[in-house]
Amino acid sequence: MNLNKAMIIGNLTRDPETRTTSSGQSVASFGVATNRVWKNPSTGEKQSKVEFHNVVAWGKLAEICQQYLKKGSKVYIEGRLQTGSWEDPTGVKKYRTDIITENMIMLDKKGDAPAGDNNTAQPEAKAEEEINVEDIPF
Repeated sequence: MNLNKAMIIGNLTRDPETRTTSSGQSVASFGVATNRVWKNPSTGEKQSKVEFHNVVAWGKLAEICQQYLKKGSKVYIEGRLQTGSWEDPTGVKKYRTDIITENMIMLDKKGDAPAGDNNTAQPEAKAEEEINVEDIPF
């Protein structure tokens, strides 16, 4: 059995950028920052580290992300990891790992949304195909 699952809660680092493929499907990409905070065991000093994640959403979910998410929005993203590679103009091979979104939940409370966002609805959005945890054999 294999499992490729990513779950993060964080804040958008930029507004979603949406484009349309040649087949007419919407795709949105944006960044999410997550923080990890811990105490140094030897000094007791509080430490933190930020991780930046590339997130991609397709289809109706991409349109929902474009409509409701803004830089600074707090969001739950659930999806799978996908790594792509390409060569830059100098011939150096580059890699990028994205979270391909299958489920997105907006976590900003009403009135807590980023400036300029007057949306009151906080719907949960899922990709077209949903996998139920009970359907996964163990």
